This record gives sequence, C-alpha cells and structure tokens, in this order.
Amino acid sequence: MISLAGRDILHGWGKFALTGLGLGLLIGVTLTMAGVYRGMVDDAQALLTNSQADLWVVQKDTQGPYAEASSIKDDVVRSVRGMPGVAQAANVTYLTMQVQRPSGDEARTMVVGVEPGKPGAPGYLVAGRQLTRDHYEAVADVKTGLKLGDAVRVRRHSYTVVGLTQRMVSSGGDPMLFVPLKDAQEAQFLKDNDTIQSDRTRTAANPAFNRPGVPGLLDAVQALQTSSHNVNAVLVQLQAGWQADEVADALKRWKHVQVYTRAGMEDILVAKLIATSARQIGMF
Repeated sequence: MISLAGRDILHGWGKFALTGLGLGLLIGVTLTMAGVYRGMVDDAQALLTNSQADLWVVQKDTQGPYAEASSIKDDVVRSVRGMPGVAQAANVTYLTMQVQRPSGDEARTMVVGVEPGKPGAPGYLVAGRQLTRDHYEAVADVKTGLKLGDAVRVRRHSYTVVGLTQRMVSSGGDPMLFVPLKDAQEAQFLKDNDTIQSDRTRTAANPAFNRPGVPGLLDAVQALQTSSHNVNAVLVQLQAGWQADEVADALKRWKHVQVYTRAGMEDILVAKLIATSARQIGMF
C-alpha cells in the first residue's frame, strides 16, 4: 500500500503539492482566526478586570462606556452608594485623544479620570506611586513611552507622571493615562476661549437669564455653562454574598440608568472588537 501510494504521488506530484498547500493554508487561516478571537476575548477580559468593577452604571439606552458614548451626572454615584448590596462606587471618565509627550511628538492615548483608591484606578504599578493629589498628577501605561517624572500635556494643562503600570489599554488597544477625575472632566468637556465668550454673550442677551431684579442669576448661569458635572460611568463593587443581576435590576428600576454586569459588558466588548476587526479586514 505504501509503495502504491508513493507511486501515485510521483505520478501526480503537482496535484499532491497543490492539495497539501491548500490544506496547509486552510489550517493556518483557521488557527489564525481562533488566535485572533482568543486575543480579543483576552483583551476584553483584561480591560474589565483592571477596572475592578462588578457592575457598570451608564447612561440609559446606551452600551457605554467602552462601546459608545455615555454621559451621566456625577452626583448619581451618591445614590448608587446607598443601594443595598453596593460596597463601593466611583465615578470614571474615558476620553481617547492625542497627548503631547516630552519629546514633542503626540501619542494616541485613552485618558481616564479616576478617584484615587477607588474602582477604576490602576490596580498595580511597576514603578512609582498611585495618584494622591487632586490635580496635575498622572499614572501612565508603559506603552505610552512615558517615564517617571515626565511631563505630559493634556489640553491646557501639564501632568507629572508619578507612576507606571502595564497592560492597561482600551478596547481599541490605546494605552491608558490615568489622571484625577476633576482634571479629566475639565479636559473632556472643555470649551475653547472663543466659544466660552460667545456663549456668555448669548446668555447675557437672553432676558430670561439677565433679569434686572435678580442679581447674580446671570453669573450663576454662565458659571454653570463653563463647568462640567458629567462622567461616563459609575463603577460598582458589590458586597460579599450579593448577586450582580439582583443589584443591577434594582439600580435599573430605581435609578433609571443602564446597568451591565461583567458578563454583559464582556459580550458587548467582544462584539465590538469583532465588528472592528471585520471592518478593518474588509478595507484590504
């Protein structure tokens, strides 16, 4: 049988080679697709694990904060903390943007606004320390290329890198830069000077906000227009013994928000990553 098979191969070696090449390519493509999928799932799981959250409270009828835009008031966290089963809750903002490095070049980075010591902050460091001040400090992923003591510019302000972490990347693969929440809110919703001046002029021209008999009303409205009290999500950690679905249902019912468990958020992230990869493959 072996001799007969050898003679058959020698008789049609061209067909044999093409068949082997085709099977090899098929197996290679299959293994590559499986590897890419597993890599996507691993990236999604790493992002969710690094957030240290059991639940994600976001804007109603959205899939935020990783899959689409989400905006809720930053005082929502107070009522969330008072819900049964909630051990800890913290506001967080996410903004993908170009930041300027000390070398003068720019790097695409996800700027994350966190409350130090609460969910959302980097869980471990490879160098330096965590954020301790309310302004102008940053913890960077090593993939940003930043080092301890570097000054990185985000919009109008400069931040000193006080800590380095690793494997903290967004769903799109952009390295993260952690800054205090108040600074991140200002950076995300900051308006340029010309826009601020135009808004103030329009507000002053509106008789509803510029009443002669109500001093201070115009100043209060203008101050509100230039400040931000929004965040992208509230990250929640549960008390021991509580089920995620149980607390999520209560939050959705009483707080009129969208709430995702880890399993639900993982499904959304994987679906987004697959869709993004499919679009990229279709471009070639």
